Amino acid sequence: MTSRQAPWVRVVLRAPLRWWQQQAAFHKDGLCALVLAVLAFVPTLSNVGGQIGDLPERPAGALGIGLTLAQTLPLAARRRWPGGTLAVVACAFAVHQALGYATTFGSLGLYLALYSAGAHQVRFRLGSAAVASAGYAGLAVALNLLGSPQGVPDYLAFYLVLAVVWLMGGMVRTRRAEEAERRRLAAEVATAAERARIARELHDVVTHHVTAMVVQADAAQFLLPSAPERAGEGMSAVSDTGRRALTELRYLLGVLEATGDSAPADPVHADRSPTLGQVGDLVEQARSAGQSVEFSERGERRPGPVKVELAAYRVVQEALTNAMKHAAGQPVRVLLRHGEEHIEIGVTTDGPGNTPTARPVERTPSPTGGRGLAGLRARVRMADGELEAGPRPEGGFEVRATLPTKPVQE
Repeated sequence: MTSRQAPWVRVVLRAPLRWWQQQAAFHKDGLCALVLAVLAFVPTLSNVGGQIGDLPERPAGALGIGLTLAQTLPLAARRRWPGGTLAVVACAFAVHQALGYATTFGSLGLYLALYSAGAHQVRFRLGSAAVASAGYAGLAVALNLLGSPQGVPDYLAFYLVLAVVWLMGGMVRTRRAEEAERRRLAAEVATAAERARIARELHDVVTHHVTAMVVQADAAQFLLPSAPERAGEGMSAVSDTGRRALTELRYLLGVLEATGDSAPADPVHADRSPTLGQVGDLVEQARSAGQSVEFSERGERRPGPVKVELAAYRVVQEALTNAMKHAAGQPVRVLLRHGEEHIEIGVTTDGPGNTPTARPVERTPSPTGGRGLAGLRARVRMADGELEAGPRPEGGFEVRATLPTKPVQE
């Protein structure tokens, strides 16, 4: 029977909680202040509250009621004006004690005001604490002159209680500020990582396609006087390469418009992200640019994470781009080996070019930023893989990468 009623109880309690969470802070504080003011006049709660004077009680009157309300209702502004709220509530408490009115539940407003000042006051915190301490010292002297039986230890003990309440608010404020700073730093790190990722994407797309277009255009220009029909084929290859570049650039712009969502995690654009199945297009593009490329694929290709397939695609793309830039016309071998848990990529370039930063002899020198392999290593590391690149002893250059096809278990 209890298990059947429990869901209904949760539903009944969830609605008021949701309503309370949707209210503004000022409305929440106003409602709390009103409830405290009402409870201050409940006789059974009269013994619960703060009291320090212990003077002979005087009958409650209009002034006593006004002082009680002054200790509770200003709490509606405890977060908006914490310093002013504490000043009003503390003065009302001091007068209430000095005049000898009976203790009420509303005197707890002093503790709430102190906590709010410690938690929400931003400016003049130390000055407010000093003024409050001086005011309490003046109250202790006034109560002693009025005949209060309390001694110095009693006043010190009550002061320590008030100080602890204020410090608790200060601790909450410090933790809130640290959490806000942590979120800010996390947002900055995420922004920097996203910028680096997009920079790598732009480098891979622009460098590869523009390099291919330059090589194809130079070849077409060379063939134009002697073999115009082959020059036309070269210009068609330039056009196809430009269209591929535009497709990938539109994809990157779509990622940017998606408020920083990463391409692998975007289900709408994931099918437009380059994958292993499109490595053959890279090979054909390099061949149309005049590069001799031998492509072989071993093992059974299995669907893998998008970020892994994109990283593998970029490894082949960057290696072919370097081959066209620094070893134009030299044989290139591309090997994809599909294993049970890993994908191995190997791109080997023959010829005298033994470094990806060696500049070829061109009619119009092209600037090199030296970011290709560095960005490629970062991309492979993000996919939990390994990348090795360097000159071969017999000449040429080799790029090898190993990427896991399954997530790394912690």
